[in-house]
Amino acid sequence: MAQPITQEQGLPGPPPPPVLSRIFEPFGQRVMGIVNNLGAAMIFLLKALVLIFGRKQPVAIIQQINMIGVKTVNIVALVGFFTGMVMGLQLYYTLVQYGSVGVLGSAVALSIIRELGPVLTAIMITARAGSSMTAEIGIQRNSEQIDALYTMRIDPVGYLISPKVAASIISFPILTALFDLIGILGGWVSGCVIMGVNSGSYFYRVVSSVTLEDVNGGFIKALVFAVIVSTICCYQGYFTHMRTDSYGARSVSLSTTSAVVLSCVSILIADYIVTSFLL
Repeated sequence: MAQPITQEQGLPGPPPPPVLSRIFEPFGQRVMGIVNNLGAAMIFLLKALVLIFGRKQPVAIIQQINMIGVKTVNIVALVGFFTGMVMGLQLYYTLVQYGSVGVLGSAVALSIIRELGPVLTAIMITARAGSSMTAEIGIQRNSEQIDALYTMRIDPVGYLISPKVAASIISFPILTALFDLIGILGGWVSGCVIMGVNSGSYFYRVVSSVTLEDVNGGFIKALVFAVIVSTICCYQGYFTHMRTDSYGARSVSLSTTSAVVLSCVSILIADYIVTSFLL
């Protein structure tokens, strides 16, 4: 069988790649890209954590706590209250079939403290503050404000990223605790006020069933989610200029979308991993 001849040199050309190579090469390139991004994001996070302890960071951290934490209280409280109400209503109709309505307080409290509180709080913060962080940093990158910081001998990671990471680590557990409390109150409204369950029995079950390990587990999840969300959102905004699928304003919008989607998926994956270690 004759080999292909190149037009320039008249020599046999390289043989065509094997079929398996053509099939799996795109997959391998995608995996290598994911691994490279994970490594870069880890280095990005470690540098931001080291630079948290700068001399002028407390003022910047307080400003970011106001943006990430204080301005998210309303949405977290609203979602927590109606989540508790839905949990109280659904669990009431489930428990009443088995004559176990008295444990409604335990079911609502443990469901919220262990799982729903940390997860939904993290998702709400991602939707409100995470997207804002990505868009803000992305615009600063495209408008060359970050390059201007380099010219002034200011580290952009310490100046822009570290306060956001520190504020997230502080805000996530506090907002999770607020979600838990309001969620339990919402369960009481729907279970006791609306459906007629005894209030004393409800709160007795809450107090007797919730242990310190349950609360600590929720806070551990909140801290993990804080690191994940702040890292992904800041990383996507900081390197928005390196996107190959777009540029300019569209790159900021795509980076913001990617940050929110990746953060939400990572929250659910991390929730399973942390839960498997805590149980």
